[in-house]
Amino acid sequence: MTEIREGAPADLPRLRTIQSALAEPWPELLATATKGPPPLYVLVDGQPMGYALVVGEREGVAYVPEFAVHPDEQGQGYGSQLMTWLCDRLAGEFDEIRLTVQERDERARGFYRTHGFEQIDRLEDHFESGDGLLLARSLST
Repeated sequence: MTEIREGAPADLPRLRTIQSALAEPWPELLATATKGPPPLYVLVDGQPMGYALVVGEREGVAYVPEFAVHPDEQGQGYGSQLMTWLCDRLAGEFDEIRLTVQERDERARGFYRTHGFEQIDRLEDHFESGDGLLLARSLST
C-alpha cells in the first residue's frame, strides 16, 4: 500500500538512487530537504519510490525543482499518484505550480502535459545539456 509523507534523513540513500533518474540532479538541495525546509514529499510503497521537492518561488506560485520516480519503477503509476497528490496538497496554499523540463525530454513533457501543465516559456541553455521549458499548471478550481 502506498503512502505519501514528508521526507526524512533516513530516506536519503534511497532518494539518491531515485535522484539518479534526473538528467541534472541537485544533490545538496535533496540532502537539505530531508531535514526541511524546503518541503520534500516522498511516495512510499514499502520503500521510497518517488519524491517531489517544493519551493515557494513567489507569492502564489510553487516551484518544483525536482520530481522523480525510481528508474526501475517508472511507468507503474507512482509519478501520477504523486503528482495528483501534490497538486491537491498545494492547491490551498498556491495558485499555480511550475517546473522546468528539458526541451528534448519527450517522455517527461508528455507526463506533465497529461497532468495539466502547459508551456509558458522556453529557457535557452537552462540545463548543461541544452534548453529547458518552463511549464505551469493552475491550482485554482
